[in-house]
Amino acid sequence: MAKERFFLELTPPSELLREAPHVVIIGGGFAGLKAAHALAGKAVRVTLIDRRNFNLFQPLLYQVATGLVSATDVASPLRVMLGAATNIQVLMGEVTDIDPTARAVSFYNHQLRYDHLIVAAGATSSFFGHDDWQAHATPMKSLSDATAIRQRVLSALEEAEHTTDPERRRLLQSVVVVGGGPTGCELAASLNDLLRHTLERDFKQIDPHQSRVTLVDPGDRVLRAMDPQLSKAAGDHLQRSGVELLLGGRVQSVEAGRLVVSTAGGEVTLEAGTICWTAGVAASPLGKLLAERTGCSLDRGGRVVVEPDFSIPGQPEIRVVGDLCSYSHTADGTPLPGMAGPAVQMGGWVAHDILARLQNQPHGSFTFVDLGSMAVVGPLFAVANLRGLKVSGALGWLLWSLAHLAFMPDPENRVTLLIKWLWMIVGRQRSALLIQDTP
Repeated sequence: MAKERFFLELTPPSELLREAPHVVIIGGGFAGLKAAHALAGKAVRVTLIDRRNFNLFQPLLYQVATGLVSATDVASPLRVMLGAATNIQVLMGEVTDIDPTARAVSFYNHQLRYDHLIVAAGATSSFFGHDDWQAHATPMKSLSDATAIRQRVLSALEEAEHTTDPERRRLLQSVVVVGGGPTGCELAASLNDLLRHTLERDFKQIDPHQSRVTLVDPGDRVLRAMDPQLSKAAGDHLQRSGVELLLGGRVQSVEAGRLVVSTAGGEVTLEAGTICWTAGVAASPLGKLLAERTGCSLDRGGRVVVEPDFSIPGQPEIRVVGDLCSYSHTADGTPLPGMAGPAVQMGGWVAHDILARLQNQPHGSFTFVDLGSMAVVGPLFAVANLRGLKVSGALGWLLWSLAHLAFMPDPENRVTLLIKWLWMIVGRQRSALLIQDTP
């Protein structure tokens, strides 16, 4: 007997799910995927909508950008991850409107009705009002961004290999990374290792000592969100490795191959063949749409201010989780950061809270368990603060790698990542240095 299936509201759902409450999840990132997994096999009908057909493990995007791993190592098809659950349907597309009165979302000119809505649409890169800079400074928020950075860096090196102009060669071997947070530090460290070690073996005309990676940040230290001791350890290691730190610098303008940075000592002009932007994030446009449709409040970053149960005031059936929500119901009132750990916990808790309400059962309040923060700043060197335990160096890298493998949702990717990391340690070789389209 063939399995019963359901598709939007164009045809009736299966008899088993016809009367089941419908939970619509917008976004298949950390929070959305965790919510879907928690609802799998339960007495609810679930529809997950995402603009992409895959879940992206964003913390390792910098490794795609620098050729350490390939795109398929950090991205897993949503249908493969959720296809076994008979009560979950995955739809690829973009939600264009939300009608809280009709309890419906607009999707491909259809209205998809919901009983409960989980909005986990995530965030995008922010250029702080200078969107024209994006044409010259590649962000790193999506898989296509990471691929574009890799294409630009490798294409610049290929040109440097055959150019006869030494000044042009030095420019092509230079990279500027804007933003000294975890993403910026990890990207700068990996690019520095690529330029200084891979060049020495694989290119014949390029002098790796002429390579230059500059990390720009407006603060007085990198990784400002971390403990000052670990921040200093990370900064010192980056500098020992050859990364130049331009701290206290604010970007004033960006154009092709050049950016101007203001510092306490005056303006500094940096020239580079590749410019990368990791300085800020902006909430998904769905946050603004929700504010228009429901009157909910947004914080300065465009994130939706939510209640203790992640609902919108006056709309208990709408929950906002992940990078799109501003959750300040913590012990010290500090909003939860837009990271994988909080997103996973939010998605799981909201899913279980919905199930508890449907069954008229009590459910405990949300309590965030802070597992700490970490960043890798070089081969076999990372800094980590695990609930007061401060670690740096090789032990920090080991803890970092174990934590990232544990968070990786696809078991197959855990295996491939482990193999490629070990190969990198043993041979200092990168397996994904393909230029598929020259920028």
